[in-house]
Amino acid sequence: MLSHRDSNTQRVAALDTLARALKLKPGMGVGEARAMHPNIEVVEAEPEADRRLLEGLADWCDRYTPLVALDGLDGLFLDITGCAHLFGGERGMMDDLLSRFFHQGFEIRAGLASTPGAAWAAARFGGDLIVAPGEEEELLAPLPLTALRVDPGICSSLESVGLRTVGAVMVAPRAPLARRFGSTLLLRLDQALGQLEEAISPRLPVAPLSAERHLAEPIMLADDIEFLVKMLAGSLKAGLERRCEGARSLMLFLFRVDGEVRRIVISTSRPMREPALIQKLFHERLTALNGAIDVGYGFDLVRLSVLSVAPFSTPQADFTGDGADDEADIALFADRVCARLGNGALSMPVAVESHWPERAVSHLPFGEPRRSIRPEGRKEHLDRPINLFARPEPIEVPVTEIPEGPPLNFRWRRALYRIARSEGPERIAPEWWRPGEEDAPPRDYFRVEDVDGRRFWLYRQGLYEAGKPSPRWFMHGIFA
Repeated sequence: MLSHRDSNTQRVAALDTLARALKLKPGMGVGEARAMHPNIEVVEAEPEADRRLLEGLADWCDRYTPLVALDGLDGLFLDITGCAHLFGGERGMMDDLLSRFFHQGFEIRAGLASTPGAAWAAARFGGDLIVAPGEEEELLAPLPLTALRVDPGICSSLESVGLRTVGAVMVAPRAPLARRFGSTLLLRLDQALGQLEEAISPRLPVAPLSAERHLAEPIMLADDIEFLVKMLAGSLKAGLERRCEGARSLMLFLFRVDGEVRRIVISTSRPMREPALIQKLFHERLTALNGAIDVGYGFDLVRLSVLSVAPFSTPQADFTGDGADDEADIALFADRVCARLGNGALSMPVAVESHWPERAVSHLPFGEPRRSIRPEGRKEHLDRPINLFARPEPIEVPVTEIPEGPPLNFRWRRALYRIARSEGPERIAPEWWRPGEEDAPPRDYFRVEDVDGRRFWLYRQGLYEAGKPSPRWFMHGIFA
């Protein structure tokens, strides 16, 4: 028996079969239960652990259908429309589900019907029932009012006027029921009978394309998993070709024999549908996860799903007959690196709208769409240094050629550099629209070369003006 605290009172939360046989009921006080049966075992409930367990069972039920939803604290809804034939029909699917749960140590009851409300009632008040379409009224009529999934307060009010079963509510006039007990009662009744549609919201998004393989013998080796990945990717290729699309992200589901589910996701920088390339990416990911995947007694179901897609276009070869695509090779290399080391392992520069050099480029993960947000038509500066410092470093400039000219020499990081030649200045005004930069001084940039041939990018912040502090000098980058 499980207990929980409710308004400073310890109450019964859940009961097993033996406790129910002792006439105990959920909601009664633990003290009352102990008075009736002093030797009963009471365990404190752990709601968070129960929630994690229920979510784990929902993950495992993905082997039957991707449309799995949580039902309260102790139930699951499975929409098996179009899936039952894969398991030998409805009875075969239910028997397989009950058998697997039993061998995992769970005591469950299941119900199958054409409406969620009827299936809910069949599972909780019938047990392992399959209700044929049109037989919902026959199932619900003798059941208590709680079979309609209405609040206990409504059930108590209905019982107080002599309506104790669902059948009694069915034959009662609807208008007085709605006036006195609200519209929820009739809504639940119509949903259970199939007169109103009731949608199930799956807890996970449904993949547009999936392929899976049920295995007679569980597999445990990474080579076997990669072989199945290639086989399943080949099955997905035809569907992607029909849609003129390629996969941008894929998820590999590994269903373990004992109920655990492992998910492995890869992303691609370009749309992909070639099975051999998909296998390479999962090879890198599985290698990176070496030792982190607990295979247990093996996996008996493997599924490959396409999570996101993009239009797929085949580039035309040139007249030389060289079909090599350098960008494709670079993209594949980057995808393999990211699969092995994570999506943040590689980044790419993207121009952004800013005059300040340190803000003019942003680095995004390699797989992100290569979309520059710099305004169209803006002239790119090709004379920027390759090594641009994220933060400009101050330098000492004892003497300049003229007040507005470049320095004759400067000291940086305790070393003295003598200027042989220079270019500039290039003035960059502050971004006055940014908060706190309304009165910022402008920058005058110079490209300078010292006597040893080293080239630097310096700037002077501010102007030489009488009565004002002297401007400061900074090192912002080094040319190759």
